[in-house]
Amino acid sequence: MKFIQGNSRQQIQMLSMDDFISLENPVRFIDAFVHKLELEKLGISTSITSKQQKADHNLGGAPQYQPSLFLKLYLYGYFNKIRSSRKLEQEAKRNIELRWLLEEIVPNYHSIADFRKLNPKALKSVFKLYVLFLKDIDLLGSRIVACD
Repeated sequence: MKFIQGNSRQQIQMLSMDDFISLENPVRFIDAFVHKLELEKLGISTSITSKQQKADHNLGGAPQYQPSLFLKLYLYGYFNKIRSSRKLEQEAKRNIELRWLLEEIVPNYHSIADFRKLNPKALKSVFKLYVLFLKDIDLLGSRIVACD
């Protein structure tokens, strides 16, 4: 009896991350939406803690993550019902959509949680803008109201 054979795991393939994400995939929308936002005007902060300020006075240390990276991750988690910072970190390591969206950068759970703590008002504003954007492109009919 014949069986379908898979590809060898050791086979080298020339593929781009873009090949794995369809044109209709929602992560492309998240990416485009975040790139259109002016994060500074929204009040998205990369405020650093006093511990980090001390580290910045040293010339060493790792550079910061871009705030847009966290916003993309946060939006992806919101749309996919992933609230935990630890689960978001885990998904960023293994989920092909998030690997594409974050350009294979994997922030640690503590950094993700800090972003949420530093920007609660700005994140609320982003969701308001998102709803307005959906209204502008006629994706919201505003006829049915539901509570979860």
